[in-house]
Parts: sequence; structure tokens; C-alpha cells
Amino acid sequence: MGSVSGLKGRSFTNNPVPSLSPAHVDKFSKSDIIVSPSILSANFAKLGEQVKAVELAGCDWIHVDVMDGRFVPNITIGPLVMIVEPDQRVPHFIKAGADIVSVHCEQSSTIHLHRTVNQIKSLGAKAGVVLNPATPLSAIEYILDVVDLVLIMSVNPGFGGQSFIESQVIEAGANALVAGSAVFGAKDYAEAIKGIKTSKKPEAVAVILRLGFDAHV
Repeated sequence: MGSVSGLKGRSFTNNPVPSLSPAHVDKFSKSDIIVSPSILSANFAKLGEQVKAVELAGCDWIHVDVMDGRFVPNITIGPLVMIVEPDQRVPHFIKAGADIVSVHCEQSSTIHLHRTVNQIKSLGAKAGVVLNPATPLSAIEYILDVVDLVLIMSVNPGFGGQSFIESQVIEAGANALVAGSAVFGAKDYAEAIKGIKTSKKPEAVAVILRLGFDAHV
């Protein structure tokens, strides 16, 4: 599984994608709470409309899940990159306009994690690593000095709308939250986003610890 974030403000058309400009990704301070709605819970028949609506409602990033039917049982579109050997697809995601590309640290997905992270960074994007609920933090200790963020899944990767795993809540340190149905399933997007930002225990499908970003703000 892998993911792509930071697509906020990008056009979902066939028009050429502008040059990558990470300024809007780096503008957040360490104390900011970032809300990144996952389009996995959106209505794909109204995707452009709903993405625009959550932007206007105050979201900071847009989170896109990519699945290949192998690392996870289902298939979907676009970049968290939940696929086997994501390095083969990374250049396509960045060329399409992704500011951040996150790949799973589990060897069943990313065989050469350090190489893949460096590949992402060399192409001008931020690099993140993702841990499944059962994966220990020790699995990524060796790579923390080169990654920009760590994404910790609070549900097992695959289908959207799964029950939140309470044990995955991080009470301190997380400053970006990926939310699926908590936003797209709400009657009022703005109220949902505001509620996530102000809640002490927000419901999210993943929590993100931004690491390398702090050096740029």
C-alpha cells in the first residue's frame, strides 16, 4: 500500500500538471494540526466536486490511496502507495503532481525501503513511510533520518470505512490526520474538519508524524 498526499489545489483534468512547488506543503508549523481527507471514502462519481468542497471547507491536504490487489485485496486509483514494489510507480505519481509519496515499510510491499525513499526525494517530492497497525516502530528506526513523515495506520490497509483501532491513537506528536468517512461521510464538511482539528482524540484512518518538514518551516 502506498499513498500520495498534497494534491490539494490540483486539477483533476487532462491538462498539463504545473511544476512541483512544495511551498504549500512546507508552510505548516510543528504546532499546526493538518487534516487530510482520504478520497477512498468519497463518491468517485462526484470526485472533483467533493474534493473541491472539502478544500473550501478548510482541509489542508488531499490523501489518495493506491492499491494493487496484491499487497491489499482490492484495487483503487491514485497515490498512499499500497502496492508491491512501489518504486516502479513512484515517478508516475510525482509527474502527476503528488507533493508527498508514502510507501509501506513492510517488506511484502517495499523490498528496498531506503532506496525507494531516496528515489522519491531525488524526484523532488517529500517521502513518507507507512506502518500497519501490527508493525513495530522499530521497523523504521534505521530510516528516520531521511524520511519526511511517518504515517501510522489506525486500520488494516485495504477497504475504506473500517472500524477505528483505538490502540493506534497517538496522544502526543501527531500533527497530521488522514480522515476518510469522518469527513466525506459527514453532512457538513467544514464542521467535520473543524471537529477533527480541535478533538483531543480525533478519529482518523492514519496519524502522521511530520519529521523532515520541520526543517523547512
